[in-house]
Amino acid sequence: MWKKKILFSIILLVIKLLYPNGNKKEYKKNIINYKNRGMELESLINEANEYYLEKDTALIYKKPTPIGLIDVDYKEGIIKKAYFKEKSTLDYNGIYKGKYIDFDAKESHIRTSFPLSYIHTHQINHIKKVIDHGGISFLIIYINDMYYILKGEDLISFIETNTRKSIPYDYIKEKGYKIDLTLRPTLNYLKVLDDIYFKGESL
Repeated sequence: MWKKKILFSIILLVIKLLYPNGNKKEYKKNIINYKNRGMELESLINEANEYYLEKDTALIYKKPTPIGLIDVDYKEGIIKKAYFKEKSTLDYNGIYKGKYIDFDAKESHIRTSFPLSYIHTHQINHIKKVIDHGGISFLIIYINDMYYILKGEDLISFIETNTRKSIPYDYIKEKGYKIDLTLRPTLNYLKVLDDIYFKGESL
């Protein structure tokens, strides 16, 4: 009998230690907050690129931006001061189904439009050159909690035929191609490229 009492006392003590306020411990599930997923656009693209590489579907990489070093603490391995050597073009490039691909990831938290100030003049010129040389260039845009591919051709066409300083969301919905989220990769943008450029060929 005394053994049961001791065991019961130990159980009560453990409960008090775990729940000092008499409240049950809450376990929070690891839930993705899709309202903040625009902040993770680059991570989603990187995840997709790793998946494509793993499956030998495509070779697409994030371009490193070359920097010049001014002040380096070699003993501690710390860069104290540096500068960008040249203007960067677009964020990603690679090869898919024999085609050169060059694109950038952009986010707009303005619900009605995508500001053209987010795209630099040298980037627009680069997109033109890629297209002129037979490559595929586009933007992946996150806007209104959705992901779109906007072809470089449609971006250039809008810029050359409009004096607006932003692209209306309606234009992106009309000309853009929505990327639906999937299991793996989460942002399977190559599936959308198939529909645009490769007539639905399977990955």
